[in-house]
Amino acid sequence: MKLKIDNELLAEEFFENTLLLGVMAPMESQKFVWQVNQSMRFDFRLNDDIEIQLTKKNRQYYFSVFEYREPNMVLEYYLYKNQFDGEYLLPEFKHLDYLWLTKGDLPGEEDEKKLITDIRNIPGVQLVVELTNEKIKNKQHLIL
Repeated sequence: MKLKIDNELLAEEFFENTLLLGVMAPMESQKFVWQVNQSMRFDFRLNDDIEIQLTKKNRQYYFSVFEYREPNMVLEYYLYKNQFDGEYLLPEFKHLDYLWLTKGDLPGEEDEKKLITDIRNIPGVQLVVELTNEKIKNKQHLIL
């Protein structure tokens, strides 16, 4: 008997209690993360253990993931680099450079608005948009 993974169910469970933002900030990821950490008092770190690897056209593509866990809270933040060597983690959002995922005990609506405003105020950020599950075609690419 073959066991089959239900990707839809896996994605549905992963995206419970999440907020996903798309960020257009055409700069190197190290610079962007440094600016986020400096201006927003976060401590994002590159986590090679959760790097996303995709195989397309017989080639491997590696998408960096930065992680920050809020101390004393059940709240995690992930920053995904959306582009690597001409390929996209979420090809339906080629105009976005980064994907910002907030997971866990989500802040209220006012805190969410403040987060979006704070990201928009980072030098070099051109756009911040909320991405709803209905808009994302390749959700399984984001599952850690």
